[in-house]
Amino acid sequence: MTRPTLNDFIALALAAGREIMNVRAEGISATHKLDGSIVTIADHRAEAVIEAGLAVLAPNIPMVGEEAVAQGRIPECGDVFFCVDPIDGTRGFAKGGDEFTVNIALVERGAPVMGVVFAPASGELYAGEPGLALRVKYNPATQAILEPPASIHTAYSSPEWRIVASDFSGRNERTGAFVKTLNGVTTHASSSIKFCRVAEGTADLYPRFGDVSEWDVAAAHAVLLAAGGDIMGLEGKPLHYGLHKGDFIIPGFVAFGSAAAASAARAAL
Repeated sequence: MTRPTLNDFIALALAAGREIMNVRAEGISATHKLDGSIVTIADHRAEAVIEAGLAVLAPNIPMVGEEAVAQGRIPECGDVFFCVDPIDGTRGFAKGGDEFTVNIALVERGAPVMGVVFAPASGELYAGEPGLALRVKYNPATQAILEPPASIHTAYSSPEWRIVASDFSGRNERTGAFVKTLNGVTTHASSSIKFCRVAEGTADLYPRFGDVSEWDVAAAHAVLLAAGGDIMGLEGKPLHYGLHKGDFIIPGFVAFGSAAAASAARAAL
């Protein structure tokens, strides 16, 4: 079975980013999906770019995309599938914010083995596969490389745990209790960049209490795994993808950068 390379994923993420920024320049209008979540034409156009590219690179591997699933196009995943979120952080994107990302992942036997997270507005790109995790900085306007690929690794900072939480959902009571139990220091961010902060060693933990979709997590999970971290469910067990036919919901998780951070998180949970 033909599989794309990490460079293929990077090229697709950059292409999707160009499409998103073109739509942004023309003016953003948002509508609502049946579940009440926001969607824009940029979501659809970016996913179309990624889907077409993956179909050429690996026609035998199905793609689970956020907008395709919303339209009822749910493939038989099997042991290998792509997991795509064309814009993670659509709510902020629709309001004119900059913290949104393109997420592309390859999942094998329930685990993300390759992933790219690209933030078109800032030019930050994170990519990972077994043995390699890297960060690249592009010019947001031209996509020329400003900072060449550099390896990233998780870090360990106890006794003061650095915790990154969602700007939207990470200010709830349960997140606050988790942070207080760990005596942690908190920052907030949007989209999958939160995982990348753990992957690059500038944060130790990212807790999420509440449902999230697999396409919101898989690409960044691959980056985090490659950098030396991982993600566990709220019961403390590893995450697995594509286990439930047609159901791509993860009922909360904690991303961590080290074994010590994972142990502290389990105790706090």
